[in-house]
Amino acid sequence: MTALRAIPPAAGMGAMRSINRVILRSAFMPLFFGTPLAALLLLLLGIVGLWGARSWPVMLGAVVHLAGMTGVTAAFNVPLNTRLDGAGENIARAEAKWLHYLSAWTRWNHLRTISSITASALFVVERVRSG
Repeated sequence: MTALRAIPPAAGMGAMRSINRVILRSAFMPLFFGTPLAALLLLLLGIVGLWGARSWPVMLGAVVHLAGMTGVTAAFNVPLNTRLDGAGENIARAEAKWLHYLSAWTRWNHLRTISSITASALFVVERVRSG
């Protein structure tokens, strides 16, 4: 996002729009949708007691991933991408939307990153604990 902020707004918006369109048809999408399904499965297995009382790191990791990665993406990043795509051709309005987009998208992306790292760390904790 720092690189996109450094170029003229019209170019940055065009690049981000292109990224958003290409990613929807890429190998990224099955991976992106696969991880919340795996997290949900781990959470359900924890709830039914597969690991007993020791499963709290896995269950917490699954919840953190589902809320912090998948939830934030659906509630914030995707709507921002949709609004950017429909920003229109009015340059003054489009540039204002772009500046808002850069700030908001980056903020929510940091939360997604922290959530993913936290969830991964919790999964590792469980793996280390279980030997």
